[in-house]
Amino acid sequence: MGNIDSSTGGMIQFILTIIILVVAFYFVLIRPQNKKQKEEEQMRSNLEIGDEITTIGGIVGRVVNINDNDDSMIIETGADRTKIKLKKWALSSVNTAKDTDKKNEKKKKDDK
Repeated sequence: MGNIDSSTGGMIQFILTIIILVVAFYFVLIRPQNKKQKEEEQMRSNLEIGDEITTIGGIVGRVVNINDNDDSMIIETGADRTKIKLKKWALSSVNTAKDTDKKNEKKKKDDK
């Protein structure tokens, strides 16, 4: 009968170890990824005309049109104001027009 008790104890320990590993994976890998996806989705939904953006390909430009029907936008880039149509999923970062204005004002104050 001692054999049955020790094998049951080993089985319980094995199951607890698996449960602990699953919980650890959730908090270390899955939860942060879900949080990052929510932040990116919020960034894309709060996009406004005039915002300076950077794409995942490194293109920098200013948003001139947003089309919510097909999740795309048109940006102007470069001195010749070349227009490029991009999907919203291609956004890497957004500098809102308000943030850009604040940076320019601060820079002017620092230059004086």
